[in-house]
Amino acid sequence: MYKYDQYDHALVQARVQQFRDQVERRLSGELSEEEFLPLRLQNGLYLQKQAYMLRVAIPYGTLSSNQLRTLSQIANKYDKNYGHFTTRQNIQFNWIKLEEVPDILQLLANNEMHAIQTSGNCVRNITTEAFAGVASDELIDPRPLAEILRQWSTVNPEFLYLPRKFKIAISSSEYDRAAVRSHDIGLYLYRDEYEEMRLKVMVGGGLGRTPILNQLVREDLPWQHLLTYVEAVLRVYNRYGRRDNKYKARIKILVKTLGVDAFSQEVEQEWEQIRDSFAELTLAEYQRVSANFTPPAYKKLDAIDLVCGSWMARDNAFSTWVQNNTRSHKVDGYVSVILSTKPGPYVPPGDVTNKQMSAVADLAEQFGFGEIRVTHEQNLVLPDIRKSDLYTLWKILDDLNLATPNIGLLTDVIVCPGGDYCSLASTRSLPVSREIQQRFDKLDFLHELGELSLNISGCVNACGHHHIGNIGILGVDKKGEEFFQITIGGVQGKNSAIGKVIGPAFKADEVPNAIDRLLSTYLDYREQEEPFIETVHRIGLLPFKERVYKSAVKESA
Repeated sequence: MYKYDQYDHALVQARVQQFRDQVERRLSGELSEEEFLPLRLQNGLYLQKQAYMLRVAIPYGTLSSNQLRTLSQIANKYDKNYGHFTTRQNIQFNWIKLEEVPDILQLLANNEMHAIQTSGNCVRNITTEAFAGVASDELIDPRPLAEILRQWSTVNPEFLYLPRKFKIAISSSEYDRAAVRSHDIGLYLYRDEYEEMRLKVMVGGGLGRTPILNQLVREDLPWQHLLTYVEAVLRVYNRYGRRDNKYKARIKILVKTLGVDAFSQEVEQEWEQIRDSFAELTLAEYQRVSANFTPPAYKKLDAIDLVCGSWMARDNAFSTWVQNNTRSHKVDGYVSVILSTKPGPYVPPGDVTNKQMSAVADLAEQFGFGEIRVTHEQNLVLPDIRKSDLYTLWKILDDLNLATPNIGLLTDVIVCPGGDYCSLASTRSLPVSREIQQRFDKLDFLHELGELSLNISGCVNACGHHHIGNIGILGVDKKGEEFFQITIGGVQGKNSAIGKVIGPAFKADEVPNAIDRLLSTYLDYREQEEPFIETVHRIGLLPFKERVYKSAVKESA
């Protein structure tokens, strides 16, 4: 994984000292909250309902064991013994004292981490999929280009005050597991017929109150032009993006207003002026960064491991976990293991305790190569595990409450913290998640349903990405009362789709019954082992809508 060089160290240390001075001036009253606001946001610090929340960057979702131990230390010393992993592969600490933030940032800096640009109207954390570098369906490891984008965008003065926040994701696998289509810029990395690296550039995606999937603006872009082309996009956005209305300030609105063809022409004209500048990437630079992502010292192992197979035959629980919580690896004899942060209704999805973090850091060293990944779905991944170690690892993870075999199933929910913490939220999303997890907690039923994503957002900002969940739930405020709107048909990936609203919103206590009726409709209509989303696309919304609302009327009568 990437190691800081002297420039990284110098930049991050300088920002720590700068922010320490700013915090001191805020505490003394020299800076007002209004003056302090943009300064703290660019250091990932939010003022929420009960306390400050600090969002720490985890570039492209990759952590070393030492870095995860650092996060565990922060959770233990400065928070309430846990951290919350997000859909942007970052971690949030929800109970931070302002006067302690500089010390936290110093601790992060000492361990090659920071909170720079995890908020504010700037380029946010660069993301890719959690299995980058190890996935069996990967074309090219996207992490070197993700790291180059991270270095280029960090404290880039031209793009620190954009009209609105800006998110970039890159993927290079047969299946897009990074939600690329919902980003301001989405990049697909591949090889052309001559084995040269190329990029497909998608622009104008974003969820929130106006959900839009990004559109193709450039095909077959040589990798050397990655930075110049992204810069051209950002320059056009900086020039024409609205600053008078934050609800219409995202690049998706600009692309929609101009039309993708006109927007592309503007970008191409801008690019022609800068494409041959010093920002063009060289092979030497690519190789310099790529050297940080060389494969670890894998052992030569058999593709089929008889020990693992033997335990699968003897232990049904272990077999179920292997089938659901492991993913194929490009190296024979290895798999990637997903640690579920959704063990049941009494643990908020994405929350991991300091003790769990420390234990996972140890396991990454004991069974892997000291590396951990964070997924878009708020889970953790140990990317390089020998099949022969799976049974031993499973037993340990089970004791840690991190081995629930529900990855990709209904209770593997994506949920934002909602109104329990966030001052922007319209509703409390966690209680709804808890009721759904409690209602559908039988693993046999979950496995009968099969692959099914359920995402919950506490407000229109859509931090829970409800628009691209197979089932999406959005909290809305109606005259001070919490209601929840349900969508179905959303999909993430290369064939992404925005879910459609099935009808009027439900009160919180009505949501589990509505979900139950959606699921029963699916089971009645599905053909053979057809996934939920394929049934929705085949039969449309009407059968679901009729069942949900007719049953609701009968119940009320």
